[in-house]
Amino acid sequence: MSDLVKLTKENNIAVITIDNPPVNAMSPGVPEGLAAAIETVNNDASIQAVVLIGANGSFIAGADINEFPRMVAGEKDPRDGFHPLMLKIEDCAKPVVAAIDGNALGGGNETAMACHYRVATAKAKLGQPEVLLGIIPGAAGTQRLPRLVGVSKAIEMCTGGKPVKAAEALQLGLIDKIIEGDLLEGAIAFAREVAGKPFRKTRDRVEKLGTPEENAPIFAAARDAAKKKFRGQLAPFKAIDAIEAATQLSFEAGSAKEIDFFCDCVFSEQSKALIHVFFAEREVSKIPDIPKDTPTLPIKHAGVVGAGTMGGGITMVFANAGIPVYLKDADQAALDRGLGMIRKNYEGSVKKGRLTQEDMDKRMALIKPTLDWNDFADVDLVEEAVFENLGVKQSVFAELNKVCKPDAILASNTSSLSIDDLASVTTRPEYVIGMHFFVPANIMRLMEIVRGKATGKPVIATVMQLTRKLGKIGVLVGNCKGFVGNRMFEPYLREGQFLAEEGARPEEVDGAINNFGLALGPLALGDMAGLEIGYRIRKASEHEQKPGIRYSFVENNLFEAGRIGLKGGTGWYKYDEKRHAVPDPEVPKMVKQWAEKAGIPQRKIEPEEVVERCIYAMINEGARILEEGFALRAGDIDTMYVNGYGFPNYRGGPMWYADTVGLKKVYERVCEFHKQLGELWEPAPLLKKLAEEGGTFNGYKGKGAAA
Repeated sequence: MSDLVKLTKENNIAVITIDNPPVNAMSPGVPEGLAAAIETVNNDASIQAVVLIGANGSFIAGADINEFPRMVAGEKDPRDGFHPLMLKIEDCAKPVVAAIDGNALGGGNETAMACHYRVATAKAKLGQPEVLLGIIPGAAGTQRLPRLVGVSKAIEMCTGGKPVKAAEALQLGLIDKIIEGDLLEGAIAFAREVAGKPFRKTRDRVEKLGTPEENAPIFAAARDAAKKKFRGQLAPFKAIDAIEAATQLSFEAGSAKEIDFFCDCVFSEQSKALIHVFFAEREVSKIPDIPKDTPTLPIKHAGVVGAGTMGGGITMVFANAGIPVYLKDADQAALDRGLGMIRKNYEGSVKKGRLTQEDMDKRMALIKPTLDWNDFADVDLVEEAVFENLGVKQSVFAELNKVCKPDAILASNTSSLSIDDLASVTTRPEYVIGMHFFVPANIMRLMEIVRGKATGKPVIATVMQLTRKLGKIGVLVGNCKGFVGNRMFEPYLREGQFLAEEGARPEEVDGAINNFGLALGPLALGDMAGLEIGYRIRKASEHEQKPGIRYSFVENNLFEAGRIGLKGGTGWYKYDEKRHAVPDPEVPKMVKQWAEKAGIPQRKIEPEEVVERCIYAMINEGARILEEGFALRAGDIDTMYVNGYGFPNYRGGPMWYADTVGLKKVYERVCEFHKQLGELWEPAPLLKKLAEEGGTFNGYKGKGAAA
């Protein structure tokens, strides 16, 4: 036994309690304590059955993720895993009942499946989410799960990583009973019912494994689906292979195969990247100059100005979190349109079964439409989400400054405008902050939190705390043009257009980026957003253009030719009646004419150059941002790009990806592009420095202006 595992007795029933707060992870000490407890149970003739339960409202949330980097570093053999412990539990001479509350995930679910029976509370969740870390179950999870739930469901759970709730788990056969009332009391009563009776080991159950004839189409369909849904990823395919082994081999041989596949995954660059993403997402909340005990402001009521697409989505975010929210627009028609879109979005969720009608009604009741500024008099926070124009936004902030209470937070959804310029029209710059949501605001997890030069620490701490309540990942950044996300994205979009001007067809540019792992390439993204968006931004900044610097022109020309993108049916592509993009042969012809007129020679461009131009341009700008301190850490940038810009999480984000390529190689290629393509490719000083020193972005410790 250990301090983390306790063994008590309720007459003839042993109770093994795992107490490793906060989530009972299988950290060192837990497996050893559990093995010792099972040994004690076997040697105690007075014990007739066992209940295995977790303290702190959770069963076992999974393995300790800190153990995986140790495996990669060679400090721990991945083959010395939990498989022997699971066999010890399963081979216990007394029936073992897993009593599940909260989460039984990963190694937790594997432990539960090694038990002879499983009971759970109605709120319990069970699953195998290892694929989200680029690995597969390594304690016979792919072998026992199909024996309990069937092949198809096991594939779904191990490739998608989504847990199932107790009601579904009961239906599937993953648990045996849902306990109403006290879990421990119910589990002990269940254990008394099965004590002294014959029981089956999970590994001996084969009736749900199917026949080769039944399974062949299941595995074929699973692999076809995985090629579309998990393109470029290793772990989902290894999970399918391991489950297939469960259907073809003995339990022992299948388990050995699983370990082989697990090792393939744990040493892969993808797993390292996904584990980096996991830790980076948790690191973003740590702000060096804002300690945990920084006082925060209560946010009980909110307001949103602007009932357009962004304002409506942001309003839903507040309502979804149970926060009453006023929604304001300039006229009733705009307000009605915004409310109609919110209602339509909620109705869609109800129709798909993601939301009950009762929940929808509660959320709609929290939204109060208004045309009157004075309704914001008592709100704790107002989010401005009007047109991206400095004058328009400043007029909103000036009005809010008049009507809002002195300690109300005034936030902006701006994606590029200076927070300091917005704060300058108020008498409370310390209460002004950027809260940049991403489209669609009610879906996307990322929020870019922008710190102005006067933004108060309690305001930052409050918004960081609020972000979690809203179900978002908040990343604090400094105040510069485009902030961090869009400042890095501009070179990516720029190079996509340049490549088209130089001879790459739109589908070649976007196809190369799709194959790299982003769902949308830079040109398809322009069409989806609407070509007028980029056009307006470029036209508004024409006065900032430097003589002798190359600027993209093709997208402007496409817009001026009447092509506005997806919503108009033509842009870089043509769109069919189902809004699917189809290459348009007219576009390369037009681009060629415009390029000839501009004196730009066209040539054949390989996919590798497309990826390097787009991604390395992004990385080079990221290096400037990191050195200038507008991002606190390379991991903060990676978190933003994985959660807000569609960067493939299995590549870890742009800065992690650069580290895996090697900064020396990235720097040398940037230098080549600088020589070939001019000033826009001047290497960032930090990239040069780290490349020459053999350093990494993720090892760089700068002093961020965001701190």
